[in-house]
Amino acid sequence: MRNYQVKAMFCAGIVMLLFVGCTTGEHVVSPAFHETNPDEVAVVDISGDIRGDAPRNQIDDFLTMELVEKGYVVIERERVNSILEEQDFQRSDRTTDEEAARIGEILNVPAAAMVDVNVDGEKVSLTGRMVDVETGEVLWIGSGRGSSGRSLATIFGAITGGLLGSQVGGGSGRTIATVSGGVLGGAAGDTLAPQTARVVQKSIKEMVKDLPAR
Repeated sequence: MRNYQVKAMFCAGIVMLLFVGCTTGEHVVSPAFHETNPDEVAVVDISGDIRGDAPRNQIDDFLTMELVEKGYVVIERERVNSILEEQDFQRSDRTTDEEAARIGEILNVPAAAMVDVNVDGEKVSLTGRMVDVETGEVLWIGSGRGSSGRSLATIFGAITGGLLGSQVGGGSGRTIATVSGGVLGGAAGDTLAPQTARVVQKSIKEMVKDLPAR
């Protein structure tokens, strides 16, 4: 195997490792949690620097899956949205504990949950909390952080593309190598959206990992 091929394979391997990223999480459970002992919850808001309904719904799904896996009954998103529209709740109001509790009370559930998600380049940070709908008291709060390693992956993708483009001989071979390198380097950059989604999902999993199960 030629030397440039070994180098290209080595760099490509590093790119794949960088795509894995890493996530961590932590949480605090209030003593009131065990007094309320909620088994049903409504996710009333997804806030942060997330734009558009599609990504918010995706994050809602990630959180819902984790809560259901822990044995919670989660109110359908359509029902929550219907109440929000019917009662004319403003998005800025849903992030407060008092308004979240009010929404949960209308939905007739013991607890309401919210999550705030922020994406800064390849870094993701999020905070979630669950409140008692009767008292507005925070029953649980957790956080999660993760990094996709996208920036470094893009750099290594470009390096790999450069190696392929520069090491292969001229003519059509050089053209093919340049295109191949561009595709590999471009693929690293184009994976930001799905990779960020995976990091968000893993961060949510870490955030709720020690949330008491039902």
